Amino acid sequence: MKHRIILFILISFSLNSCKNGNTIQLVNTLDTDRSDEVIVLNRAEIEQQISLEEGNVPVFKTGENLVPYQLDDMNGDGNWDEAALLLDFTANESKNITIGQAAEDEAPKFEKRTNLRLGIHQEEGGYKEVDYYEALPCTTDFKIIAQGESVSWENDKIAFRVYFDCRNVKDLFGKLKPEMIIDKIHTPAIPNYHDLNDWGMDILHCGSSLGSGGIALLKNDSLYRLGSTDVYEYHKITEGAVRSVFDLVYKGWHVDGDDLEATERISIYPGKYWFQSDVTVKGAPEGSQIVTGIVTSMLKREPFAFEAHGFQCIGTHDVQSLNNDELGMAVMVPQDELGKIDRSSDTNFYKLGYKTVPAKSFSNIISETYYISQNFKNEIPARHYFFSVWGLEKNQWKTEEGFRAYLSDEAFLLNLPIITK
Repeated sequence: MKHRIILFILISFSLNSCKNGNTIQLVNTLDTDRSDEVIVLNRAEIEQQISLEEGNVPVFKTGENLVPYQLDDMNGDGNWDEAALLLDFTANESKNITIGQAAEDEAPKFEKRTNLRLGIHQEEGGYKEVDYYEALPCTTDFKIIAQGESVSWENDKIAFRVYFDCRNVKDLFGKLKPEMIIDKIHTPAIPNYHDLNDWGMDILHCGSSLGSGGIALLKNDSLYRLGSTDVYEYHKITEGAVRSVFDLVYKGWHVDGDDLEATERISIYPGKYWFQSDVTVKGAPEGSQIVTGIVTSMLKREPFAFEAHGFQCIGTHDVQSLNNDELGMAVMVPQDELGKIDRSSDTNFYKLGYKTVPAKSFSNIISETYYISQNFKNEIPARHYFFSVWGLEKNQWKTEEGFRAYLSDEAFLLNLPIITK
């Protein structure tokens, strides 16, 4: 697929030192302001600019102001290999970023605007956060071991979760405050997230749908949920002020006689009403497609679909939240990877006897879902974006027009190619 990342800025690297130190020039080429732009630099690019002394890490400034950033070990070798910077730009603005250095234990700290959480229940009570864990199989009695039943992730705008068991449905929390809340779920601070609180609430009913962006495979016009796999693992990659990234790893995904493996890498950034999903599948049969979708169980209006700036978008907007107010959800995939747009059956397969998780009245057969499929190649990541907005949080989200305008704007930014000098 074509390479698209969240960086929407023209980057030109100055390989010369100046009296203020080594610099990188960042240029906003658009005649519009931009906020919360994430710029990812790899270590080799940084070390072309500055020779880091042993035990030191880079520090980034624009003028005398520190630039929020984090250093990430993306390949798991124990050493940072990328720096993610967070910046605001006015229209057509150029910024010179000076790279300095500091002792690692003296490096600046920044406000945390993204967050991950997998808490595992402890015998003595409470939940312990882990960076890696393998879910229990559903071959025996169903048991919930995870805080909030799920792996959860959030930024200052919205929060999501995916059930850490064979259901593998994505769900979401509406947020009314920018504070991080998922660490407090199922604690005395937030004992019940189904009721409206000052921070927000769980606003989505999922049932046996794909919820808010669950994953499936389309093969011969049939949908197969990415669930009930032999192995289901959580791997935290990085978490911090500028971005949080984690992997969900599945082995033994049995699809109509085929044995597949899959990894979904989810990334979330500050200030955005979406998360990014990169899905890699191994062993998929020729002609199959990756699917993601949106629950329709409370939908009364027709869903929508449109093309914008190189992306195909599908979405819903209705009074469909559990708070009985406006909720918008959407998926965007690259137009050149578009497969099929359709709706699943609304049949309650659980009542027909297909009872995957009786404790939750859940059937693995996908129903009540508006979905989009994506062409892909085995072992090559396929990227899509899942959006959600809540009318109670912002007036713009009370109308479909306001939501669609945001989707179109984000598609334009996501599709803008990066020029590196």
